[in-house]
Parts: sequence; structure tokens; C-alpha cells
Amino acid sequence: SVTASPPDRLMYSFANCATFTPLPSLWMMSVNEGHSELLMLVSAHALFYPRCCEKAAVVSPVGSLRRSPSPMANLDQAPSRSMPNLLHVLPAFADESELRLNTIVELNSNTINKYELITETGHLKLDRVGYSSLSYPFAYGCIPRTWDEDGDPLDIEIVNVTEPLIPGSIVEARIIGIMTFDDGGEVDDKVIAVLADDKRMDHIKSFEDLGDHWKKETTYYWEHYKDLKKPGTCSVNGFFGTEKAVEIIKSCEARYMAEIDPKLVD
Repeated sequence: SVTASPPDRLMYSFANCATFTPLPSLWMMSVNEGHSELLMLVSAHALFYPRCCEKAAVVSPVGSLRRSPSPMANLDQAPSRSMPNLLHVLPAFADESELRLNTIVELNSNTINKYELITETGHLKLDRVGYSSLSYPFAYGCIPRTWDEDGDPLDIEIVNVTEPLIPGSIVEARIIGIMTFDDGGEVDDKVIAVLADDKRMDHIKSFEDLGDHWKKETTYYWEHYKDLKKPGTCSVNGFFGTEKAVEIIKSCEARYMAEIDPKLVD
């Protein structure tokens, strides 16, 4: 949700910060990868904050310096001491020709906890615990650099996930459709997708391949999950194919560029 603080492209990355500055003293941290230990000297009552040092390096077990790893796929920037807020850095499409979207995972199926991305920082927050026992029937997240009409990033349902995903992780999801949805009078559409890198999903080309019962179940969930809080306020308007999904995603990209991108700070 949007607060008075402007959105930020960066988060502190503790893994790439080689020093901390406690108040009032300076303490050093040595980071060893793999089987080695993480060593920090920290006063029990010291207040500290990350300070990016002049030379970021990883110390190997034998003390030699090693270069930072290559930049992450889909992210066109050099290794950094600070962690990018990927909501404002990654493009929506990982590969538009293959209908692949970059997706930030917020929650898994079978939970009533609603986690949401703090758009200003990129952290996850428990927004609420569902009022009813209806749990999410799919994994759920949002698409970076998009902005829907309800004032949040465009939502995405990831169906038929084989193993639980890690909230806060980035996945590539392949579009198979979109569900148009009104939530309390606000447009709150949901892209429908499968994991692009799960071979078990290669035969799923459209939401129609999920069957009629999937549509009934999904409709029932969205139209009743708020019944104990605000009954009758949610309405599924229809399910549509990939062309409509791409159209809505591009509309949300344009809204993001007009409303959010000018407010970003580094």
C-alpha cells in the first residue's frame, strides 16, 4: 500500500555490506561463503545501521578476495552493495514473445494470511488474516512496474504450483489468461499464470485447460472470501485469454509510468 514516503528503488543488502557503523563505535564484519562462518563483532547494546564500504568484496576461507557474482538474470545492472527494490527495477515482461512475466511472490496456496508488498521498500508485510476459513487456492503475487486501477501493482494468480514457493522470491510466470474483477467498486484484475520453468505445465496453454471446475472454484473464492467482512462487495466479471491479459498488463505498465515512476527516489 502507498504511504507518504516516496517509493525507493533500493533496499540495504547486508550480504554486500562489509562494514556496519554502530553508534558510537565502528565494528567490522567478515563474510565467508559456503561452509564458513559469518563473523560479526556487535555490542549487545549498540545501535547500528548498514554503511556501504568503499570496496565490496567477499572474503574466502583462505583470505583471498573474490569478485562478486554475475548480475541476476532479467536485471540489467552491475552488482550492488544495496539491494534493489525489484518492484521498481524489474520490467513486467521477462520475455513478451513467450508470455513470460517477472513475478514477485507474496504468498502460497492454502493460507488465509494476506501478505502484501510494501511498494516503497520492497518488503513483505502481513496485511491481514482472512476473516473466513477460505484459503487461497493458488500462489499469489504481483507484477513489477505495473499499477492497477485500485492503486496497487497488478495481481497475478500462479496455479498448479508443484512445490511451495518462497514469499519474496522472483519467479517467471507464463500467462494463460486473466480474470477481471471488481472489489468493493474498484477494478482489481488478476492475471492467471503457471510457472514458466515447470515442465509439468508445458501443456497448459490457456485457463480453459484448467477445466470448468477450476473456474467455478476460483469464482467462488473471489466472490465469497470477504463475506464475513464486507458481504456482496466482490464480483468476478469474466475470464479472458492471453491477448486480453497482455492488453491489461500494458495498460497497467502505462499507468505505472505516468503515476509512480516520476515519484521514485534512488
